[in-house]
Amino acid sequence: MPSDIDEVVFVNGNSIDNTAEVARQLWPDGVHVTQTRKGKGNALACGFEAATGDIIVMIDADGSTDPMEIPRYVGALISGADFAKGSRFIQGGGSADITKFRRLGNWGLNAMVNMLFSTNYTDLCYGYNAFWRQSLDVMRLPATDHPAPQWGDGFEIETMINVRVAASRLKIAEVCSYEARRIHGVSNLNAVKDGTRVLRTIRREFFLARRSSTAVRRNVRSAGDAARLKTEQAS
Repeated sequence: MPSDIDEVVFVNGNSIDNTAEVARQLWPDGVHVTQTRKGKGNALACGFEAATGDIIVMIDADGSTDPMEIPRYVGALISGADFAKGSRFIQGGGSADITKFRRLGNWGLNAMVNMLFSTNYTDLCYGYNAFWRQSLDVMRLPATDHPAPQWGDGFEIETMINVRVAASRLKIAEVCSYEARRIHGVSNLNAVKDGTRVLRTIRREFFLARRSSTAVRRNVRSAGDAARLKTEQAS
């Protein structure tokens, strides 16, 4: 982990394999929270809620994403981006984990989002991203205090975030990233089931975007500019 990281938030998915205890031993000064429902989306929402920094970085804890890439993402934000989107498919990126089937599905979903939202994403379904915390306003993530499952609790969360950021016309910069093989365990991702949820998410978000106002976008951009100026002054 880079030495200049101010805060690390660990989200425990009610694990039963001693993961939470190991995380506390390795990083006792970290912020340790337990997600309120099941799914990656709820885990991210709980983590974002606990984070206090001006910049939030999304990173998987399975060893597939390299924390030493974080300065690259932060640099994109400091240079003017509102949202730094990781990509395995631009120069400098790559993956040792993605299958041919998942790559094909990602390509198709990517093309659909680019067509509907006038974006230039190259890696829609990759979850290594960073953003100014004010951008949480346009993401409108599911509330963490509801006991019942919510749309956005699963793997569709990444697509939901990406399309809402795009629909709000925030400035997006892609950052090259390398995905390694996970250190241990098996991914819960089901290419067919979760791919279908992503398709439903794209459809829902397209119709929501057509009815949305630009007021939130303006507020977030001005807040993001203020946060960026604050960071520049601090450095």
